[in-house]
Amino acid sequence: MKRYNIINEIPPSINVEGKLIVFDRPKVMGILNATPDSFHSVSRVAGVDKALALAEKMVAEGAEFLDLGGCSTRPGSEPPTIETEWERIHAIIPALRKAFPDTVISVDTYRSEIARRALDAGAQMINDISGGTLDPQIFKIVAEYQVPYVLSHLKGVPKTMQDDPQYQDLIGEIYHYFSERIKKVRDTGINDIILDPGFGFGKKLEHNFLILKNLHIFQDFAMPVMVGISRKSMIHKALGISPDDALNGTTALHMAALMGGAHLLRVHDVKEAVQTIKLYELIKYTEA
Repeated sequence: MKRYNIINEIPPSINVEGKLIVFDRPKVMGILNATPDSFHSVSRVAGVDKALALAEKMVAEGAEFLDLGGCSTRPGSEPPTIETEWERIHAIIPALRKAFPDTVISVDTYRSEIARRALDAGAQMINDISGGTLDPQIFKIVAEYQVPYVLSHLKGVPKTMQDDPQYQDLIGEIYHYFSERIKKVRDTGINDIILDPGFGFGKKLEHNFLILKNLHIFQDFAMPVMVGISRKSMIHKALGISPDDALNGTTALHMAALMGGAHLLRVHDVKEAVQTIKLYELIKYTEA
């Protein structure tokens, strides 16, 4: 496999509505699923009141980002119609902006039309699990509104992505993918990019752990790296448990991700993620 560049030591940053957010320390993004079929039921928020209640808890526990989604992308899932996806989130977005003006509101969608509507409703960031491969027009929308964009790696489509995905050189292929997609994103006019290697999105169990082991490599791009492993199958299948019992495993892998240079943890359990970051920083900054 190719030799990669020396890790960039300057902390990356993004611009959110004129405010510079510097990832000089790791941050936490809380997950809000306005869907009936997301794999962890606690994150499901059907309607504004439930979304606000869970968001309030997450912000109080230390979440600086909230990620709202109306389209389940778990393996084997069938996508809803655009109107169904929008119906699930359209009232929640402005409610979140009003209630939590100091928190970055992200919308988890790969559809350009949903992205446009969400940004008009007050969303401040787009989290696209497909990296623009499922709807290339999403780049133009994000560029038009000049908001940060989460560029993720996905092999295939959600419905079939876990049907025996194969790689010759997993880390090299993801690295090459990011190199090419970053250029496309930049050429469209998007300035602020967060990278997500896409744990569980077209990866077998061993692929996910190989990415985690080599996470530091993606710091070459000098961009924030987001990790979304909370309660995922790489944890509960490896341990033979359910997602509801996967908090301890999630915490263990969050520490590994932080040691590998993760800047943003996308999580169901904010309090535990914040505690993990505090302990990680004690390890990192304690001097002999």
